[in-house]
Amino acid sequence: MSGHSKWSQIKRKKATTDSKRGKVFSKVVKEITVAARIGGGDPDGNVRLRTAIEKAKLYNMPYDNIKRAIQKGTGELPGAMYEEIMYEGYGIAGVALLIEAMTDNRNRTVAEIRRLLSKSGGNLGESGCVAWMFQKKGTITIDKKAATEDQLMTIALEAGAEDMKNEPEDEHYEIITTADSVEAVRTALINSGIAVSSSEITMIPDNYVSVDSATAEKLINLMDALDELDDVQNIYANFDLPEGFSPTDA
Repeated sequence: MSGHSKWSQIKRKKATTDSKRGKVFSKVVKEITVAARIGGGDPDGNVRLRTAIEKAKLYNMPYDNIKRAIQKGTGELPGAMYEEIMYEGYGIAGVALLIEAMTDNRNRTVAEIRRLLSKSGGNLGESGCVAWMFQKKGTITIDKKAATEDQLMTIALEAGAEDMKNEPEDEHYEIITTADSVEAVRTALINSGIAVSSSEITMIPDNYVSVDSATAEKLINLMDALDELDDVQNIYANFDLPEGFSPTDA
């Protein structure tokens, strides 16, 4: 079980609780705003915006919130100007971390991230120190009740998918694509009558570092703490979890 896959499962569970929903809304609003600013406010012609809107709907964000976020991005409404930054560093056991942020205050963001990394025994690194260990990929999740594994694999591979993961303990299949083909695979699945739970561009490591349960717990706690920061959008790591591992608060 890869750190990426397990962390994705944990985040899905955490994000659906009432205590997390406010922070999820804040992060998705930022993504919608930035996507609209970069690619325009029409989701039909802006894949990134359409993906962000789908995520907002997944978490039952009200339509008015989505509309205002788009209008802030296009300049129709006033709003903060967010800067996209990818921070790189290390956790304990030499685990590589990529931390994707959107911020209107770079100094505040880097100070908060550095504090959490130092507190957990890690450190913030130079630009480029770990990014080379990851590849940008597309991931699509499908509820296992929506299709059989064989059916899903046939459609996805024909549309250009690279791989499909079926972890027994997860309620979703995970399809891996290139960053450029995620939209084509998603469209092929929808056109075949298969509901897509989520689709996104992510960073997947080329290789994984094996860790024991105690180290895994500390790393999950660190990623959870980073995810709690308002400016942090996503965290990617290259650690592999022990078989049967489950964090104490998941």
